[in-house]
Amino acid sequence: MIDNLMLGLETAVSPENLLWCAVGVVLGTVIGLMPGLGSATGVAILLPVTLTMEPVTALIMLAGIYYGSQYGASISSILISTPGDSSSVVLTLDGYQMARKGRAGAALAISAIASFIAAILSLIVMLAIAAPIASWALNFGPPETLAIILLGMATIVTFAGENMLRGIIMAAVGLLLSMMGIASGFTTARFTFGSVELLSGLEFVAVMIGIFALGEVLHQIQRGGEKPIRAGFRDLLLKKDEAKRIPGPALRGTFLGTALGVLPGAGATLASFMSYGLEGRVGKHRKELGTGAVEGVAAPEASNNAAANASFIPTLALGIPGSGTTAILLGAFVIFGLQPGPMLFEQQPDLVWGLLVSFFFGNLLLLVLNLPLAPVFAQVLRVPYSYLYPIIIVLSLVGAYAVGNSLFAVWVVFFAGVLGFFMKKYDFPAAPLVLGLVLGPMLERTLVQTSSMGHGNLLIVFERPLSAFFMVVAILAFVVPPLWTAIQGRRQRAQAQKASVDA
Repeated sequence: MIDNLMLGLETAVSPENLLWCAVGVVLGTVIGLMPGLGSATGVAILLPVTLTMEPVTALIMLAGIYYGSQYGASISSILISTPGDSSSVVLTLDGYQMARKGRAGAALAISAIASFIAAILSLIVMLAIAAPIASWALNFGPPETLAIILLGMATIVTFAGENMLRGIIMAAVGLLLSMMGIASGFTTARFTFGSVELLSGLEFVAVMIGIFALGEVLHQIQRGGEKPIRAGFRDLLLKKDEAKRIPGPALRGTFLGTALGVLPGAGATLASFMSYGLEGRVGKHRKELGTGAVEGVAAPEASNNAAANASFIPTLALGIPGSGTTAILLGAFVIFGLQPGPMLFEQQPDLVWGLLVSFFFGNLLLLVLNLPLAPVFAQVLRVPYSYLYPIIIVLSLVGAYAVGNSLFAVWVVFFAGVLGFFMKKYDFPAAPLVLGLVLGPMLERTLVQTSSMGHGNLLIVFERPLSAFFMVVAILAFVVPPLWTAIQGRRQRAQAQKASVDA
């Protein structure tokens, strides 16, 4: 292991590789800032640029674009409630609220620090147990994946706030929207209303941009707009008590993100949602979630970055992409004549370990660049909203067109924006809808596969140890919080009655 690390360090610190690593993270940050592009699109667009480079240099740059875009997407989520990527949706819940309170610089700093913590810890895991973890992930079949997805759905209890029924309704709406298009495993078209564009389903990024970005703009316009935030420079800096609240949620988010990132297809989006849900159950400041809590920024950002890094484990060790972006990177390996898998560690150790060690330098560079620039980025909120709103709308529509490559995606943004406006107006939570929309296709696919494995008997999930464990946890996560709330409410009413009788 020490020899491998030294070999990787020697490869990663060469001037050429450091330079292209820096170029990659800077380009990734810029790409992440643009709504709708995302890491997969950025890597795909810039892949041809790397064809003349050495394979290790090219892969270091492309990997830098990947994790750089994760942070760039967080910036737009926090500042203007416009998620640049699906995995940064959760950051709008607390990051944008912090920005509205004049704490945008602090939110960006928390995001950068949590990302760095997650990157370093997940990198240590990757270096130490990449191959064993990848082998363990092979034990996960459709029943286990189905159980994990249902566990993710159980987090609607946290996202629903005080009104659990509204959260369940919005999650159901999200699941219904995800069913548009061709049924998984069949050739039947559902809810397409004769539209060819809907055969492939709704574009998630377009819906997300509409609900969060356009919906927020319409909501603010209806309220008469708000004055630009005139926070002083000192207000934009991270406070000591805020810094003390970062490590706990960042560590929990890193652990959860690394575990889910290893599973092919689980991805950073599910990890960020589940880490936010976890904070809603175990965090010391869980009652502050949704109002601008430090934990609501640190946990999902850490899990997002950890999952992005951990997705390289199955990609390198098994040749199985852990996410959409690593699927494109897998294509880059093939272009360079490399075959990911166990033999890659033996045949190309300098490339594998050089790529992994470069993650440390890339994330360190992101921290060094973005931590001092956080207050500068926050100055965006000083722009009068009469100028800022048109920019947000244009970016949203351009981003949607870039994703769908058609005007239909623009119409999806418009209608999703109207839906987001009414959701904000009548206080319906957006997160459960997004969660249902994200997990819907995965849920349907694994449900069909599990049913096929059990010959129509879905109770097979309780016959396999891992899936049974996750199912029990999911049931407890869904049932225990409302029961506990009911018990606490009954105790408080009993105490109030006793106090009135004594009086």
